[in-house]
Amino acid sequence: MPALYKPPVDRFVSVDVPAMQFVKVDGKGDPNTAPTYKQAIEWLYAVSYAMKFAAKAAKGKDYVVPPLEGLWWADDPADFVARRKERWCWTMMIMAPEFIDLALFEAAVEKSKKKLGAPPASLRFERLEEGTALQILHVGSYDDEGPVLARLHDQEMPSRGLAFAGPHHEIYLSDARKTAPAKLRTILRQPVKRAR
Repeated sequence: MPALYKPPVDRFVSVDVPAMQFVKVDGKGDPNTAPTYKQAIEWLYAVSYAMKFAAKAAKGKDYVVPPLEGLWWADDPADFVARRKERWCWTMMIMAPEFIDLALFEAAVEKSKKKLGAPPASLRFERLEEGTALQILHVGSYDDEGPVLARLHDQEMPSRGLAFAGPHHEIYLSDARKTAPAKLRTILRQPVKRAR
């Protein structure tokens, strides 16, 4: 799906995002320090890889586990642009192909419990339907996203007559553990609707 996962770096483009299914975990707080964030990521990867291997064994279908994604919001949107991370809310998630079903997800959770213990209460398998969105590829540190998001909120959306239609969405194409901050590649996506 190159239209969804290969946006340009120099401009915001409009995309129509189809409904897709994800393994999701919710949380709140600074992702750099909140223990619940680390636990969420561990569970998402454990379940996603368990589903991948189960699908190959049971259905003969293999796939590459997609990148980590996150939905981010704050009660006050200014907290997000200003990077006041302790006030952020999030849903971290990993997409699963359509041939993955609820039974495979539930079996993957049971398998992951043996290694990780009790799962987060919000761990679930559900669809996300975003529809029309604006997106751009950001290259650089996560903390350098502020000006790009300010441009989106203060210039791009108003000039196109658009309003928010869901939380800010990020797709992490780079592994932050292995990539220098200046080279991180992150898709910044914002679901939109016609402003009234």
